[in-house]
Amino acid sequence: MLSKAVASAVSTTLTPTTTSKFIGLKRVVCVSSYSFSFKWNNSFETKSFKCQSGGSRMEKFVTRASAAQPLKNADQLINSVETFIFDCDGVIWKGDKLIDGVPETLDLLRSKGKRLVFVTNNSTKSRKQYGKKFETLGLNISEEEIFASSFAAAAYLKSIDFPKDKKVYVIGEDGILKELELAGFQYLGGPEDGAKKIELKPGFLMEHDKDVGAVVVGFDRYFNYYKVQYGTLCIRENPECLFIATNRDAVTHLTDAQEWAGGGSMVGAILGSTQREPQVVGKPSTFMMDYVANKFGILKSQICMVGDRLDTDILFGQNGGCKTLLVLSGVTSLSMLQSPNNTILPDFYTNKISDFLSLKAAAV
Repeated sequence: MLSKAVASAVSTTLTPTTTSKFIGLKRVVCVSSYSFSFKWNNSFETKSFKCQSGGSRMEKFVTRASAAQPLKNADQLINSVETFIFDCDGVIWKGDKLIDGVPETLDLLRSKGKRLVFVTNNSTKSRKQYGKKFETLGLNISEEEIFASSFAAAAYLKSIDFPKDKKVYVIGEDGILKELELAGFQYLGGPEDGAKKIELKPGFLMEHDKDVGAVVVGFDRYFNYYKVQYGTLCIRENPECLFIATNRDAVTHLTDAQEWAGGGSMVGAILGSTQREPQVVGKPSTFMMDYVANKFGILKSQICMVGDRLDTDILFGQNGGCKTLLVLSGVTSLSMLQSPNNTILPDFYTNKISDFLSLKAAAV
């Protein structure tokens, strides 16, 4: 889905084409295509997109069984797609511990000629830093196979030809800074602003850089009032300044003992002070899906998205028109999936990705 951030940050014309379906008493609208024009210094450009989750995909959703189906035949799913996109935390690892059976499962898929891609909403690390984490866990994953929301933020700016003479203010951690640097963008902020304080006294006016053309907000353990005010000033006072969010995840899992406030809490603070919606580049926005499909020349109908979160991973796959597989090794339990209040249903679900091994053997 196209975020309102583009419309709020630039002069915009949005033209959607929609189809409607009825599920019970609920009307579901799918935007099948849209285009928008944005303006940098009175220069207009139009970009058009097509959503592969419309039309036939919606019809499949309407006719699909009302309950998610357990995965029973792994080979059938494996043979039906060319590419598997995996979320990381809760699917490949938990914290710094590899989930059982992951190396053997990835080896099986590679032996069958499947392309593997790893997508994470965590913006605290760059692709290179994630590559080192995979290596530490004993997995041979190339940097080209990894797509973090930190990379997505930089890729998005490149995709809209963000002016190189403009700067990016970062509310986030080192991963975003490294990706912006690799993409050739000027930036300021990040962890070093975590130690800055504002001395509120009569007549105090906080200055900000007038050359900031975008504020990127991600998960930030060094979040403070200085960053909120600085980001707010840039968005509200700098003409055409963009507001970009790596994700809007409500919670994250810093430890295995409890849930912790996620990147959505930082994004929410800036949204509240600016009254502007962000352009989200992480899941469930399809930006990373579109990027991966275009980079590798993959049909989205030939992709299976594997994740442990319904509202990010599974919705990400559905928004992109892909097959979806929910694993119960992370944040989503079977009771949560089967709850009457849950409206996001994957094509299949299973306990963990290593079930590919046992279900393959059982089907032989």
